[in-house]
Amino acid sequence: MDKMNEYINEAEQVLLHTYNRFPVVFDHGKGVCLYDINGKEYLDFCAGIAVFALGYGNEEYNNAIKAQVDKLIHTSNLFYSVPAIEAAKKLGAAAGMDRVFFTNSGAEAIEGAIKSARKYAYTKDGSTDHEIIAMEHSFHGRTMGALAVTGNKKYREPFEPLIGNIRYAVFNDYESVLSQVTDKTCAIIMETIQGEGGIYPADKDFLKKIRKLCDEKDILLILDEIQCGMGRSGSMFAYQAYGIKPDIVTAAKAVGCGVPVGAFMMTQKVADMALKPGDHGTTYGGNPLVTSAICEVLKQFEERRILDNVKEVGDYMYDRLEEVMKAHDCITAHRGVGLMQGLVFDNDLKPASEVSKKAIENGLIVITAGSNVIRFIPPLVITKEDVDRMTDILNRSI
Repeated sequence: MDKMNEYINEAEQVLLHTYNRFPVVFDHGKGVCLYDINGKEYLDFCAGIAVFALGYGNEEYNNAIKAQVDKLIHTSNLFYSVPAIEAAKKLGAAAGMDRVFFTNSGAEAIEGAIKSARKYAYTKDGSTDHEIIAMEHSFHGRTMGALAVTGNKKYREPFEPLIGNIRYAVFNDYESVLSQVTDKTCAIIMETIQGEGGIYPADKDFLKKIRKLCDEKDILLILDEIQCGMGRSGSMFAYQAYGIKPDIVTAAKAVGCGVPVGAFMMTQKVADMALKPGDHGTTYGGNPLVTSAICEVLKQFEERRILDNVKEVGDYMYDRLEEVMKAHDCITAHRGVGLMQGLVFDNDLKPASEVSKKAIENGLIVITAGSNVIRFIPPLVITKEDVDRMTDILNRSI
């Protein structure tokens, strides 16, 4: 038995089987490529599920974390730390938000956003029967609150009852959302670009109408930018291209480029009426280690003009994926923006999951979104040459 299979067999004996993993054991990464324990190279168009925005083996990033490890890793939120203060200032400014709370994950950021919205409404009228409107086909995480606002029954039903008073509307259908609004509605939550649901960007008119509705009725707009934020769309946060601002926004994944950190952020208006001391907390969240990583990530975003690269290479990738779609009858649609795009497959002709497996065998890492979409969410530092190589392997794999 070779070493790869030996490790995989060991993993299946000790790890809880909640993932159907690809049969690859990775050892290290460099640039936009990963290498397995046998030395085989894989061009990475997954980026750890939209996490590793700056690529692998980034020396400045690694050195920033190493320096903080030698200095101070953790103290708890009973005390202040300079990296947390600097990270909050920079991330809040990037999002156009006034207040920041650091979490350990995206799902925890969603939980905090839900709690903030309910507390805001409770402070207004003292009632505990407020409702939240979420979108069908959305995905917000695996914890109980995040599951409750995830608009896919297959994820929710085995774990019900979840938190109550959640209504579901059709994404990009304003009348559907309006029909769910009652005098108890305290928040509307959605992804600016649906990720797991199949790479669906919000329509500009739809999002502007939702923002206006929320303003008129003092409903909080929560935008989940855990996957589509941090430059992936070509804007630092996807909603910035729509000319609107949410009341609460969640972020994670590329915020720390590999260290476990997320955040929920809000306007001062929400902060004044939402969480107070004792309402929310976290032991690890925002510790000096992860926030030093955030500071380095945001520094590199500016110095390396990451957004410019996303726009230029994202447009190029869009054109190349259009060519791929036209070359294969099994592909029925192409959606997305920036470096967050998807090809829709006719699973009766060529199942997306099988194409993804074949691509990985051929040295290209791509994953699915939903049941019939292959998504392309590479590191934000990829080049046009990387895109050319990707399309070549993809065509062969199809």
